Amino acid sequence: MTAVRIVVALKQVPDLVEELEPSPEGTDVDREYITFVLNEFDDQALEEALLVKEATGAEVVVVALEDSDVDQTLYTALAKGADRAVKVTGAGASGGWLDTHSRAALLAAWLEGQDFDLLITGVQAPDDLDGQLPAIVAGRLGLPHASVVVSVEVKDGAARIRQEFSAGRSAVLEVPLPAVVGVQAARQAPRYAPISRIRQTMQAGGIEEVAVEAPPPASGFTIRRLYPPEKTSHAEMLTGSAGDVAARIVELLRAKGLVRA
Repeated sequence: MTAVRIVVALKQVPDLVEELEPSPEGTDVDREYITFVLNEFDDQALEEALLVKEATGAEVVVVALEDSDVDQTLYTALAKGADRAVKVTGAGASGGWLDTHSRAALLAAWLEGQDFDLLITGVQAPDDLDGQLPAIVAGRLGLPHASVVVSVEVKDGAARIRQEFSAGRSAVLEVPLPAVVGVQAARQAPRYAPISRIRQTMQAGGIEEVAVEAPPPASGFTIRRLYPPEKTSHAEMLTGSAGDVAARIVELLRAKGLVRA
């Protein structure tokens, strides 16, 4: 029986613990002094793929568009257990933030020449939050897809997936392969790769670079300008007894017309 081949799409995003400032052009964050990290949802997607590998012997291929520190992310994925790592280069693959449609076009252009059974991506990323990447890639490739997934099992040419809904509800679906899945959370926390193992992986090399040219997406959007949050009046810290604090709160609410006398 031929092993299932799983492709996991990874994306670099700015580390949100840092102070983010717009670039001089105002169309992106200033990338010169900030750190980039793996999108947390993509980390969950990778973990779910590795769990499927451990259960079935599947091959796991990680792919990322050329970007800041992306080699480190790909080497870390290899250290965790991925079998191959691919960095997509070429027009539009690097040089700043890409909207979901452009990113999907590049991934689909590369995937069209690949033999794979399952594409797993994170359900969204903090710099877009639209959750459309799995659906757009699937649409371009003519494949079935499902998102907000919290479990993936592969058997007999199909993926048995669990989707999570609001109010703690979930549904189990069976999707024929090949298919595209957007993972919200893996069945367990993403595994840790020791620095020593990552360094060994880096010394061994193994990242494949592939140039891809994709046609411009039919839709999407262009960022015209980014602005930092507006600074408003400072907060007032209330001190004193509970009665004093309550009286001051009522006074403030009345001054703003939110409470009638």
